[in-house]
Amino acid sequence: MKPLILILFSALLLGACKPKEQAEPGKLTIVTTTGMIGDAVKMIVGDKADVIVLMGPGVDPHLYKATQGDLNALRQADIIFYNGLHLEGKMQEVFDRLATDKPVFPVAADIPENKLRSVAKVAGIATHDPHIWFDVELWMIAVTTIGNKMAAIDTQHAEFYTTQTANYLIQLSALDQLVKEKIAAIPEANRILVTSHDAFGYFGDRYNIKVKGLQGISTAAEFGLKDITDMVDLIIADNIKAVFVESSVSQKSIQAVVEGCNQKKHPVKTGGTLFSDAMGAADTAEGNYIGMVTHNATVIYEALK
Repeated sequence: MKPLILILFSALLLGACKPKEQAEPGKLTIVTTTGMIGDAVKMIVGDKADVIVLMGPGVDPHLYKATQGDLNALRQADIIFYNGLHLEGKMQEVFDRLATDKPVFPVAADIPENKLRSVAKVAGIATHDPHIWFDVELWMIAVTTIGNKMAAIDTQHAEFYTTQTANYLIQLSALDQLVKEKIAAIPEANRILVTSHDAFGYFGDRYNIKVKGLQGISTAAEFGLKDITDMVDLIIADNIKAVFVESSVSQKSIQAVVEGCNQKKHPVKTGGTLFSDAMGAADTAEGNYIGMVTHNATVIYEALK
């Protein structure tokens, strides 16, 4: 375990810097949507480019609407990276227009379709679960895509980007192993993760834990009294002792579930806050991808062990 911890700690230090709001003259300007993508890009480009992240801590990308400042940043960007898979559904038309005159890349593009989770239609469109970052192995494919695109576009620094990508993939491989060990240490009967919305499906598939979300993969989906009642019944039937809130989703839905359990004489606690669609503040350990995933695995382990 010690080598893993050292690798991950080094990554936390590297990723702790706040994103710049304005680019420095003479450098490439890269705009990303989510913090997870922004963090990956920073790990790869180092000081060779300036990275602007549109969606900060606590921001829900499912409901996000671009501001005029965001649109200006996107228009002025040299390169744009976004998640794809309809995560940023309200911005897809903007990306499609911008892609006609500059490099605009969905980081999920190279993930084989058979590795993506199929889900019901979102806004009438058949799609896949966009929360790919919760399977670290899949996220490594996205990171490789970013590295390859940067090396192809900025050929002057191609070797640098290739080396940076390789080094970051080593850290991510260590993270993947760490999460496996954490979740495997939870008794199998206790491995049921109840959250506000269905953001952790890939996490469940990769790390062998059942996942139940009150809402669907998008927080734009409606939920009602029946959904809460069904979740309460499931918690009681499976004797679940803890549920989890998410940093970028209102706590009201999970609080309603907890109250429903209490009314039926089944005490259930809030196991902690998980980071789902957004990372933590830039000056915290959870302000980068490795720190966020490590936090989530630790909180889940502590609550369910």
